[in-house]
Amino acid sequence: MNGSVVQWQFVSSRPEEVAGFYAKAFGWKVTAANGLGYRQVSAGDGIEGGIWPAPPGTQGFVQLFLGVADVEASVARAVTFGAEIVVPVTTLPDGDTMAVLRDPTGVTFGVMRKR
Repeated sequence: MNGSVVQWQFVSSRPEEVAGFYAKAFGWKVTAANGLGYRQVSAGDGIEGGIWPAPPGTQGFVQLFLGVADVEASVARAVTFGAEIVVPVTTLPDGDTMAVLRDPTGVTFGVMRKR
């Protein structure tokens, strides 16, 4: 894993509405059958993604997750180049490990190692 995009997510204060819109408009399959109730999206032949709730009133955005072999080392390296940790290294119930960072320009992104 070399930092290629492996997953994406919409972050929205209205996740159900986002899920419904894309399911109807583009035929996406959305399920929350996981340990966190995270809305996982299968768009067919593209990169898998998800929809995560944001605090009410927050402007929605899209966040990319980069695949890495070692999440902790990748976070440490990014921090040395000016990134800030938004969500620390976390192992999810499905076994994936991830963290969310903010780059020096203010854009957030995730790094993850899929189980």
